[in-house]
Amino acid sequence: MSTIAFIGLGIMGGPMAVHLVNAGHTVTGYNRTPEKAKPLAAAGGRVAESIAGAVPGAEVVALMVPDSSDVQDVLTGDDGVFAHAAPGTLIIDFSSIRPDVTRELAAEASRRGLRYLDAPVSGGEAGARNAALSIMVGGDGDAFEAARPIFDAVGKTVVHVGPSGSGQTVKAANQLIVAANIEALAEAVVFLRAYGVDLEAALDVLGGGLAGSAVLAQKRANMLTHSFEPGFRVELHHKDMGIVTSAAREAGVVLPLGALVAQLVASANATGDGGLDHSALLRGVERLSGTA
Repeated sequence: MSTIAFIGLGIMGGPMAVHLVNAGHTVTGYNRTPEKAKPLAAAGGRVAESIAGAVPGAEVVALMVPDSSDVQDVLTGDDGVFAHAAPGTLIIDFSSIRPDVTRELAAEASRRGLRYLDAPVSGGEAGARNAALSIMVGGDGDAFEAARPIFDAVGKTVVHVGPSGSGQTVKAANQLIVAANIEALAEAVVFLRAYGVDLEAALDVLGGGLAGSAVLAQKRANMLTHSFEPGFRVELHHKDMGIVTSAAREAGVVLPLGALVAQLVASANATGDGGLDHSALLRGVERLSGTA
């Protein structure tokens, strides 16, 4: 069992930290909003008032924060992780950020004698709560094996996909596929409603054929009931699509569908839906169709 500092206890990080406590690890958590640390405390974890209060003595430091700049601040700030982690500490970044930023941070960690893995996750709030996340890991193979007990406590599908930055690259591809699937499902729902089809029955049969997907299974209820309580917010998917389009441009590859879906997600964010679940892309299709 490991002594773990867990930075970021929001929708995803909070349940993950609780699973680590339940697996027998010693977990100290920190979140900028103290209220979000209550589930960890209730599960038997310790809550720190700062990064400096969480990191010293930890064998592993895990992060789950929103964006590249947040990870940079947490790690490289004057009172951040790098300033307090002992040599040999394993840093696991579960956040979804830019691959180039990850490679820079991994190189800096190595210079400081720290081990670093980028390990973004897929599965949303449900996956975090059920310890069923898909985890795509970039970094050194030995560090990956050392982190196995931690990954196994929070995830179901755990794969080492290559060197530093590879996890973030695979996560960007994941977000491209998910966004395209949600948009296609949203358009199908609007199309079916326009013809007065029994929508629930239609989604049942579509889900049993080649059109079936995890997106259809998980997001159909949101679209049927028009309720978009966030499991994964539009504003975060907007951030991720920016990573996709930027990384594609850097690699010199063309993603025609990705560019279009990125603009549709950007529209949803710009029109005030950023705080809703990403299944709220349905609202954008409805607006364009005049049925909102």
